[in-house]
Amino acid sequence: MSAKNSLKNSLIDADDSVLVVIDVQESFLKKFSADERELLLNRIGWIVSVATRLDIPLVAMAEERVAPPIAEKFPKDTPIHNKMVFGLAGDPKILAAVKNTGRKTAILIGLETDVCVAHSAIGLLENGFKVAVIADATGSPGAAHEIGLERMRGAGVLVLSVKSVFYEWLRTVERAIEFSEKYDQEVGDPQGIIL
Repeated sequence: MSAKNSLKNSLIDADDSVLVVIDVQESFLKKFSADERELLLNRIGWIVSVATRLDIPLVAMAEERVAPPIAEKFPKDTPIHNKMVFGLAGDPKILAAVKNTGRKTAILIGLETDVCVAHSAIGLLENGFKVAVIADATGSPGAAHEIGLERMRGAGVLVLSVKSVFYEWLRTVERAIEFSEKYDQEVGDPQGIIL
């Protein structure tokens, strides 16, 4: 990995970000307890809502149907790509969709951390993207989540939280207050996170 596509020593720029939503589908969600599933859906949905209001493009994909609580938060007419490879870079159409946003920083959320999210993150790095994964908006059952995060971290992917990405996108107290005043009623706060 070159220094050019490393986020290690820089903040994430909202104007260069694309939010990549990977495999938030029932067959993966049902592997979690009801509480874990609710938390994941809340945080994934929240960051999708924030990105939408900040005009950050979104590329969504699934091997099956995206879970309705998440799909309902996508901007109208958002295409959902049929991803039949583990890493999105292995599908030319999905990779083109990410490239066509014109953004060079891919922010990844979804399921499962150790397989599809990790494969996609590494594939995007190999294609010249800066890549960050939101640890508390991704998931795999049991130890697989941490194993996936470690795999990505070792490859040069930046691992962040929902809260840290939100504030890196906004950058200033003034913008954070503006966002809150304008969108708090419809977006709210992510579950279990004090902003």
